[in-house]
Amino acid sequence: MKKILIDPITRLEGHGKISLFLNEAGDVENAYLQIPELRGFERFCIGRKAEDMPLLTSRICGVCPVAHHMAGTKALDAAFNVEPPSAANKLRELMYCGYFIYDHTLHFYYLGGPDFVVGPEAPPEKRNVLGVIEKAGLDVGKEVIKHRAYGQRITELIGGKATHPVCGLPGGMSKALNEEERQEIEKMATSSVQFAKFSLKLFHDIVLANSKYVDLVKSDAYTLKTYYMGTVDENNKVNFYDGKVRVTDPNGKEFLLFEPKDYLNHIAEGVEEWTYVKFPYLKKVGWKGFIDGSENGAYRVGPLGRLNAADGMATPLAQEEYEVMYKTLGGKPVHSTLAFHWARLIELLYAAERAVELSKDPEITSKDIRNKPGEPSEGVGIVEAARGTLIHHYILDENALIQDVNLIVATTNNAPAINMSIRNAAKGLIHGDNVDQGVLNMVEMAFRAYDPCFGCATHYAIGQMPLTIEIYNKERKLLRTVQR
Repeated sequence: MKKILIDPITRLEGHGKISLFLNEAGDVENAYLQIPELRGFERFCIGRKAEDMPLLTSRICGVCPVAHHMAGTKALDAAFNVEPPSAANKLRELMYCGYFIYDHTLHFYYLGGPDFVVGPEAPPEKRNVLGVIEKAGLDVGKEVIKHRAYGQRITELIGGKATHPVCGLPGGMSKALNEEERQEIEKMATSSVQFAKFSLKLFHDIVLANSKYVDLVKSDAYTLKTYYMGTVDENNKVNFYDGKVRVTDPNGKEFLLFEPKDYLNHIAEGVEEWTYVKFPYLKKVGWKGFIDGSENGAYRVGPLGRLNAADGMATPLAQEEYEVMYKTLGGKPVHSTLAFHWARLIELLYAAERAVELSKDPEITSKDIRNKPGEPSEGVGIVEAARGTLIHHYILDENALIQDVNLIVATTNNAPAINMSIRNAAKGLIHGDNVDQGVLNMVEMAFRAYDPCFGCATHYAIGQMPLTIEIYNKERKLLRTVQR
């Protein structure tokens, strides 16, 4: 049996490698995504002051800090038995919209989009943001940089820092928004709506107008039928900041709807000896291994997971595009992994629209932004990170020191599906001796669509990201290594 090793995998946050096992005919028998590093964030948080958690956990990742900061802050709201004032919740959500604007822009133009804009088989040196600018034009590059900066500026104005915010406190926020800042945010949010519309037009013109790409999106190699999870508001519409967690089955029917505090009643985490990433599943269904369908409790989160789990978008322009996506791809739910990219751009539009709404809300500049915390206990905070549902669970002692921590991040939630997606793509694409850089990149596209953050998933961060593919024969002897 031959083995192909992709190490390092590229254009993602974190580090990992893919091992593909081939039979004597050259077809893929199995595939594994291995995350070989562990940082142990949950362990070294024990004994810390509870109020430090939103600052500590935001250091898990330099791409996801706003999500960890806000999940930690909401966990402290619950742990100290305090509900923030209305204005504080609106400020938090507005900052969160800024985070989604810059994060989704980053992924489409820098990480995932180059596979479509430049082409999946283009030379590796072209499959990046510079290749996108070369293909789409310098003016497009300027707009990408500008609007990513707008999202970070919104985060900075409300959160105190563009990357690691310091605003969240149990029961509210540390700083109110003044009128001058409000006006600046409204202007940037309004511009971001137009940028999101442009990005969707680019996706329509380059991807949907290309029959080869559409066939790729709809192909069996990139199809996976799972359960889907996301946070919804009282109307079952997508909400990034607050609401109940909704799960739909592979046929699109509601399967679960639960409060954040009840997550342990519904989610369990499995482990495998070959990776540090855990494998969450739905307790009610159970874990049957790496198989899709309604008999296995694996589920997907993130942009496509949220849209499949919800009944629609809460803003008008995003809702229009939501309807176009499902009509184009054959109805709801959509099981195509590559459809994550389209869903991500719909969410970019929603985040910009929602930011405009919040920036115009008369209460957004209120000074009433914090309520007094109560006695320390236990709390769960759930938000929708750009990559999917993020869970922070803290147990405090009587001195408000951390006794125990559990973190289930978006990429961990997606880990079972990511492994299955890589395996399916490899089986559909690799046959015999057709293994080249273009084919390997198309295997990587199966995980890149999830925008995975393995720094978060293992709570680990190091320098340059590795990716290797190893090929073994049937005696498990290493025959070939492809590395970049």
